[in-house]
Amino acid sequence: MIKNAHSHINNLGTPLTNDSGDIYFSNDDGLAQSHYVYYEQNNIDVRLQNHDQSHFVIAETGFGTGLNFLNTWQRFKDHLERMQVQNECEKSVKRLHYISFEKYPLTLTDLKQALTAWPTLSYFSEQLTVNYPINLEGCHRLEFNNGSVVLDLYFGDALESIQAMSYPQTGIVDAWYLNGPEPSKNPDMWQQSLFNSMADISRANATLSTFTAADFVQRGLIEAGFSTKKAKNFNQKEDMLTGQLKHVNNAQSTPAYFNQDSSTLKNVAVIGGGIASSCILYSLAKRGITSQLFCQDEKPAMGASHNVQGAIYPHLQAKNSPHSELFAHSFLYAKRLYNQLLKNGFSFDYDWCGVLQHAVKKPLADKHENLAQKQLWPTQLMRNVTAEQGDEIAGVTTGYSGVFFEQGGWVNPPQLVNAMLSAANSINPFKSLFNCNIKQLKKTDNGWFLLTNDEQLGPFSDVIICAGEHSDSFEQTKALPIVGVRGQVSHIEASEQSRKLKTVLCHKGYFTPAYLDHHCMGATFEKNTKSRQVTALDNQLNQEQLLSFYQQSEFASTLGNINSAKAAVRCTFIDHLPMAGQWCEQSDYIMAFANLRLGKRYQYEQLNKPQQGLHIFTGFGARALCSAPLSADHLVSCLNNEPRPLSERVSQAIHPARFIVRDLIRNKI
Repeated sequence: MIKNAHSHINNLGTPLTNDSGDIYFSNDDGLAQSHYVYYEQNNIDVRLQNHDQSHFVIAETGFGTGLNFLNTWQRFKDHLERMQVQNECEKSVKRLHYISFEKYPLTLTDLKQALTAWPTLSYFSEQLTVNYPINLEGCHRLEFNNGSVVLDLYFGDALESIQAMSYPQTGIVDAWYLNGPEPSKNPDMWQQSLFNSMADISRANATLSTFTAADFVQRGLIEAGFSTKKAKNFNQKEDMLTGQLKHVNNAQSTPAYFNQDSSTLKNVAVIGGGIASSCILYSLAKRGITSQLFCQDEKPAMGASHNVQGAIYPHLQAKNSPHSELFAHSFLYAKRLYNQLLKNGFSFDYDWCGVLQHAVKKPLADKHENLAQKQLWPTQLMRNVTAEQGDEIAGVTTGYSGVFFEQGGWVNPPQLVNAMLSAANSINPFKSLFNCNIKQLKKTDNGWFLLTNDEQLGPFSDVIICAGEHSDSFEQTKALPIVGVRGQVSHIEASEQSRKLKTVLCHKGYFTPAYLDHHCMGATFEKNTKSRQVTALDNQLNQEQLLSFYQQSEFASTLGNINSAKAAVRCTFIDHLPMAGQWCEQSDYIMAFANLRLGKRYQYEQLNKPQQGLHIFTGFGARALCSAPLSADHLVSCLNNEPRPLSERVSQAIHPARFIVRDLIRNKI
């Protein structure tokens, strides 16, 4: 569990740590010092005007008050404004990506107080504090200005966080702000393993600067591969260090069989029409990447994304598994994204009323008790409640204890999908073709083509399939091991008693607060079918299931008639995780990684990648509202050679090759 820093403000208005008395920024002029030591000594201004990528990546080893980030953001905003006025060349940087690590984050209250010292940064600090994350370990991706500024704020030890990251062999970082406590007061941070890890994720010619010139720090950086030199510090009295990476060391986090290759992304075809495809299109639009949507239905969100109300909350386990890590961070990212859409004027019906998961059976009660004992998750994310507390939250009497996700709630999925598409279109316009049934995919020397019965569309550099249960309908993807689960949600008339319900209830299914004078009640689970036919029997089963748990509750026993229902097929995989990445041919993997059958994790052959440029993004089941936005940004980050928001272990857990690799290791193929 992440612990907050204990700090106070001295008589000069500077925040200090209670434990060591170390200051967060200079008593003299912290903002000027930040600009001089980090921004100027890394020559950021000049480099933003002439760079080999459209994004520039800065990494910082101690976030503190966020002063270095806010100063850099302000300067980057000035850069963008100059670029627009002067119509500068294409080599100018369009997006700032800032990575920062903090083991002991300030509380939100302390952060706000510290940043009052810099009124010139209020435009930026107000946005930071609105989005400041809860105390959850790992990477929190915060986005500003329609994604032109990205802050990956890692809560946790800097070394451990870097070692958990997913990154390519070419590295990701262009400049380092080596910031943190005084080496004399906290030598544990300034260790050789940290300097080595910094080099591991650095790109060729990455630079660094730090306020200290301690001899052991300089020696450690040199040993890690950085050339260093001393320079005069901000006060022109003491020395500081600057440096540059001599050679990329070719380290990478990923074994060859789980590589996520980058791509040119010149013109991307997206096949789908629901929440998954809208998230992909939004992630592409933020980066200015040309894309087109191809949907077989007459309008968006007519498949699994068509329910009237969809609950949003993270699926957490009593262990910090890749599954839990994915859903915890995905939920927080999705919530920030949806709130930003609303703030930007893209409306959809919603209610952040919380989600109350009831312990309707003993196994669930035992699971909730285990969650409470482990104390893995911040109470702002989830907390255990007694039956009395739960009933007060719900506004109705149920008699069940449970787990409450107070930041959760429900949204109208079709409206949300349309809001996402409109937002993406406002950032970077794209074409949409509806009633367009893609029958075949064809790869040529000129790129990918999409074939209908009547025409050939393309070429495209990349194709991303987000077609849910239809994702296996192409010749290339027919081996996709989709598990289709049909579900029907019933819409039942609200009663006087049921209108008192104030939160989403989860039992074996879910029951939403009244909306348009009806509740959503469901859902059924029927495997091995792709039928969307609504049946009276499933309506009956939904109501019987509700009453089996809440027959003693007036809200359930007084409901009216079921007036309508919706049925769809949830697309998932046997491990209940989505799939995001380059499509992998089993025969290609068998040839390249035959040694896995022998227990050898070395001496592999090269993959031929016959379907390079074809990507899979599907398998979200009933949890796309929670997990699709961050997974989409992870996939596009991989393809665009950017820092990735998901850790290496989570990236591997959702990789399209995971089942092939598993079967090779088990010698099943």
